[in-house]
Amino acid sequence: MPQIFHDNQKLFPHREHNVDFCVVGGGIAGMCAAIAAARHGAKVLLMHDRHVLGGNASSECRVCINGADRVHEIPNMRETGILEELRLDNCRRNPNLSYSIQDLLFYEAVHFEPNITLLLNCSCMDAEMDGDHIVSVSAYQLTTQTLHHVRARIFADCSGDGILAPLTGAACRTGREGRDEFGESIAPEKADNKTMGMTCLIHSREHDSDQPFTPPSWAYRYHKCQDLPWGPGGHKGPWRAGYWWLEMGGEHDSIHDTERLRDEILKIVLGVWDHIKNCGDHEADRWAIEWIGFLPGKRESRRYEGDHILTQGDIESEGKFDDMVAYGGWTMDDHHSGGFYSIRVGAPATIWHPCPSPYGIAYRTLYSRNIDNLMFSGRVHSASHVAMSSTRVMGTCAVMAQAVGTAAAMAIEKGLAPRDINSRMKDLQQRLIDDDCYLPWIPHEYPPLTWKARLAASHGNPEAVRDGFARPIDGNEHAWTAREGSHIEYLFDKPEDVTEAILALDSGLETYIALRTTRPGSTFVPRMMPRRFRIQILDGNSWQNAAVCDDNHQRHIRVPIRKKTGGVRYILDKTWGAENSRLFNFYLK
Repeated sequence: MPQIFHDNQKLFPHREHNVDFCVVGGGIAGMCAAIAAARHGAKVLLMHDRHVLGGNASSECRVCINGADRVHEIPNMRETGILEELRLDNCRRNPNLSYSIQDLLFYEAVHFEPNITLLLNCSCMDAEMDGDHIVSVSAYQLTTQTLHHVRARIFADCSGDGILAPLTGAACRTGREGRDEFGESIAPEKADNKTMGMTCLIHSREHDSDQPFTPPSWAYRYHKCQDLPWGPGGHKGPWRAGYWWLEMGGEHDSIHDTERLRDEILKIVLGVWDHIKNCGDHEADRWAIEWIGFLPGKRESRRYEGDHILTQGDIESEGKFDDMVAYGGWTMDDHHSGGFYSIRVGAPATIWHPCPSPYGIAYRTLYSRNIDNLMFSGRVHSASHVAMSSTRVMGTCAVMAQAVGTAAAMAIEKGLAPRDINSRMKDLQQRLIDDDCYLPWIPHEYPPLTWKARLAASHGNPEAVRDGFARPIDGNEHAWTAREGSHIEYLFDKPEDVTEAILALDSGLETYIALRTTRPGSTFVPRMMPRRFRIQILDGNSWQNAAVCDDNHQRHIRVPIRKKTGGVRYILDKTWGAENSRLFNFYLK
């Protein structure tokens, strides 16, 4: 293994870090993995090679966070857990959908999380190995011209391009598997090195007057609609978002050719905008570009090999693994390797192959088969090319990452390797559910204290709040519906020690919440969310306030109690505008 920093250690300051868990890559996956591990007590370092967090969702790329709800096509499939927390924060604090404010919220979520050390502008460059065990990684921080040396017990690669694979010798693969390797009907007949490409998006804005556009001399020219992948009409407005099919790279090296490919994509982007503005009537006279992405949003490069490789067959059979720790539901959205130029061979830019939503994702796809302390999440996880065409979207990456961070903290706590967590799978699954992660078909097992109490409500049947599922499923609401002023309560025969009350409130999982500026008016605190509520405890014959929340906008709520009490009550005082609000979970520890 080359020692990149050997000759430079005298030239630059050198900082040492000793942590439990090191996460490389600060996109949505890396953020969720780091936050999850830190909240479960691990000392975490998150290393990211850009100046803002969020990866493809950041202001540098501006890709929409999609997932199993397929942009509201599948109701009640929106990912909860840490990603939902980030979404709802954006609703409350960034109603105008500014990407700069969103960057700031991502930064805040990580930087101010206890137990996380954040290194931005810091590129992982080397790894120290002891056999099949990572001892440390080294990185260079551009802004401080400082070398960072990080020792950790467990490492996670959430970098998108899988930088730890070549540095550690971890088993990985690139390109498309042949149809026979996994029996995948939509795979190519023979294996090849082709991938899905990368895209530079644009944002544009409508003005009060006509906005002329003169393309630079180096832009490509597309005089006919038929020159574009979607042909006539497929490139009409809204101009606000740009187009995902401004794509290149699938027939090149999607890592080492990135700079050259970015140059080509910019020529395509400006050529398409020239066509929209200057070739025929596209109703875009008053529109002008206000932002062009210079950092391509990538879809595919390296993929690690875990103890299991997720395949088309796993997805189509709903992925009902014993070690399911996350779920997906985006279609197998397999972009043509030719990208923008797929039109030249008469092929569509992508094919949305159907798949169920939800389907389960196995824990065995989230750690290395040959490096004993390496985990991973995001589009680098262990999947075939076909399966990854579904799991690569950021909503799915987020829930996989929360599982990685939770499992890493659990392994550190118990002195285990990531693989050993398989023997404690039920514990991991219940920890994830307790943190408001949805695991299809696996019910929540509530603490004994919750069952020790009688459950009563001001109206209706309250038992749904402890029936094991915290969202509507197949027509069953799995919720008690509250009106303003109504209450639900646990009552004990004699006072009991209660540590905390945990609630899953109504964030409108059947609705769409945007994390992008291209859907004006789609980001607001859901109207059915409780804005003001109280948690009371029973002291003798009197109910006393234990907590009053006056401006709530979150779904997953933990209220410390830490008292002996005869009961615990939830009272809904006010929503964000709806007449009713569902309570999906209410239990005690």
